[in-house]
Formats: sequence, structure tokens, C-alpha cells
Amino acid sequence: MDWGTLVATVSGGFIAISGTVLADHLRQRHEKDRGAAERRRAVYIEFISAVGECHSRLRQIAQDQDASLAPDRAARAALSEAAVHEVRERLFIDASAEVAGAGQAMFAQLRAVQRVVATGATPTSAAFHEAYHPYLDAVWAYRVAVRKELEDRTFAPESFGWDAWDGKGRCVICQGELTVGA
Repeated sequence: MDWGTLVATVSGGFIAISGTVLADHLRQRHEKDRGAAERRRAVYIEFISAVGECHSRLRQIAQDQDASLAPDRAARAALSEAAVHEVRERLFIDASAEVAGAGQAMFAQLRAVQRVVATGATPTSAAFHEAYHPYLDAVWAYRVAVRKELEDRTFAPESFGWDAWDGKGRCVICQGELTVGA
């Protein structure tokens, strides 16, 4: 029996098995990372969609000024109906610190819009715009943070021909082109 052949065969088998195990481990880790990235992307989109749905409902409440609905009750219901709180919790679980912070800032500004709408402010009122423009700024900051994390690409207001994210420079009400109502 030639010991050299036996050692070479055993060593070759060990190397082959080790390579297979390592390759399988790397494949599983890659799939896990890809799954986490897909889960983050989904919750990021779900969160901004829920916030957008709530914002649309708040604007509708402010616009309609339905006398049969108490604006404070309708504004609280808008947040619940859009399930913003639930999605926000999932965001905090899966998001990076930067995106979670931007999401929380956006949520805080949405709550400011909600509080103003609850007082009966209309979309043409100064009070509404004082809450609305910081909300727009926070929405864009969230979008930028998500793009930076997921695609490592970002953009600036200038990409759209704007001066700032908050939209004040493009707002006909804030620019005094329309009469500001109560």
C-alpha cells in the first residue's frame, strides 16, 4: 500500500468537501442578505405608502370641511385607517438607523399636519402650510435616505429643477399668489 496515494486521496476529498461546504455557506448567507434587503425595501415602500395614504386623507378632510364630521375625530381616524403605526413598527425592526430616523422625522411631520387638520385648518390656511411644507421636506429626506441605502444613489432638489424639498418656492399660496384663508 502506497501511503502517499492514500494521503493524497484523503486530502483531495477533504478539500473537495470543504469547498462544497464553504460554497453552500456563502450561498446561504447571500440568500439571507438578499432576503433581508428585499424585506427592507418592501417595508420602506409600505411605510411611505401608508404615510401618503394618511396624508391624502388629511388633505381631503381639510378640503371638504364636512360639518357632520368633527375634524379632530376624522384626523385621528385617518392615521388609524392608513395603518401608519403598524407599518412604522415594522420599519423600526428592519430599517437601518438612518432610514428609521428619517422615517420617524416624516412621521412626526405627518402628525403635525394631522394636528393642524384636527383644528379645522383648510389647505389654503397659513397654519396648514406651516405644517405641510416641513412634512414635504421630511418625505423627501426619507426618500433620499432609502435611495442612499438601497441603491447607493441619491438625488437633490436640483435634480427636479427645485430650490428645496419643502415646496415652498413652488407653492402658489405661500408665494402670495392666492389669498390665504383661515
